[in-house]
Amino acid sequence: MNEYDLIIIGGGAGAFAAAIKANELGAKTALVNAGLPVGGTCVNVGCVPSKTLLKIGEIAYYSGHGFKSINGKLTVDFEKAIEEELELVDKMRHDKYVEVLSNLKNVTHFEGKATFVSKTEIEVNGQKLYGEKFVIATGSTALPAPLEGLERVSYITHIDALKLKKLPKSMVVIGAGPLGLEFGQMYHHFGTKVTILQKGPAVMPRTEPELSQALQKYLEDEGIAIFINADSKALRKENGEVVVSFEVDGKPQEVRGEVLMFASGKTPNTKDLDLEKAGVKVNEKRAIKVNDELQTSATHVFAAGDVTDKPLRLETTAGKEGNIATENALKGTHRKMDYSAVPYAVFTTPNLAGVGKTDEEAINAGFSCTCNTFPFEYVPKASIIHDTRGLVKIVADNKTHQVYGIHILGPEAADLVHEAVMIVKNKMTLEDVIDTVHVFPTLSESTKLAAQNFFKDVAKLSCCIE
Repeated sequence: MNEYDLIIIGGGAGAFAAAIKANELGAKTALVNAGLPVGGTCVNVGCVPSKTLLKIGEIAYYSGHGFKSINGKLTVDFEKAIEEELELVDKMRHDKYVEVLSNLKNVTHFEGKATFVSKTEIEVNGQKLYGEKFVIATGSTALPAPLEGLERVSYITHIDALKLKKLPKSMVVIGAGPLGLEFGQMYHHFGTKVTILQKGPAVMPRTEPELSQALQKYLEDEGIAIFINADSKALRKENGEVVVSFEVDGKPQEVRGEVLMFASGKTPNTKDLDLEKAGVKVNEKRAIKVNDELQTSATHVFAAGDVTDKPLRLETTAGKEGNIATENALKGTHRKMDYSAVPYAVFTTPNLAGVGKTDEEAINAGFSCTCNTFPFEYVPKASIIHDTRGLVKIVADNKTHQVYGIHILGPEAADLVHEAVMIVKNKMTLEDVIDTVHVFPTLSESTKLAAQNFFKDVAKLSCCIE
């Protein structure tokens, strides 16, 4: 009988976290995957391949950077870089997903598109599966902007950018969020002439403005052309290139490139699920509406990851949500996802990462806050590695000194942010951070130094002084 305690629809981080939790709870479970191979976005077309290529480009581009004793610059064999990236993807998909799935004794794997045919049944490849409870974790898909002439030009998304056969001479990227900035710098480091168009007034508009402005300057200093307040209007093909017509403050401009990449948005993968037959409601963007316990409008259906209307879309967020949704579905618990201490990271060089409230968010929430922005040029390890680009901004309570948020632009910020997560999560004060002994010389000292700088001029202190 095709009857299950739980049916999971999806094959990425949220779905696998749900499957592992269901297996631990001894529930008879079906995992139904369609679209990307098992592993979903992160391992196949997201974190794993993109960070591999970013690292290859970083090593080559900055080889010898700042050190007088190192001569010459490395070059990248682009075709081999793509091969190397895809080989790693295959290995990690097998090791972290295929093998893991094979060891989940209570989970049966189905490949095929799932469609609800009733509140408690889905159809997969002509076969009906009955489930008492459901977790939907189907993720999202890159969405090109609906510009005039779109149907007459060729374009790529980040998925295509990970498997190009030939390095393009020039590229226009629409969007300056994480994808646009990472892929723009990646291809610039490989040798492509890159132009980035951002509709809003800043790159990475949801971070602190000081950090956003500094990151834009660093990218422009490298030679990447960035236009903010750029309202893209139309596309056309001309002499083998894509021409993008856009306006900045009402003034028309054009830019052209051998390749056009859209990095401006995603849409939840809900279109073909026939959710209305299960009683599951979506919002105006087709994202599944869930409550704080990740339960949908249908009480027996839960959802996790990019397919929901929740904020902060990360692989690890989806994984946590998948775990919580499954436990709530199977055990009737009422666990909730805490988004207040979920970090974000952008893997440009330097990295941009942060956790908690920004200055503006703290003020809007009614907090009496104080802020301090501390430059990496005063972090000894940054001088040692010859990369002093970056800032640390701490948002704290003006009276109690509790830290509400920490945002970091600097070398290895995506790794440094986890200390910041623990500070925000545990409601630590500036004094608590200062009282914590750090190893010298390390980049992680930047957080302690930024906290000290609220009370002392760190530029005038010796190393390792409280």
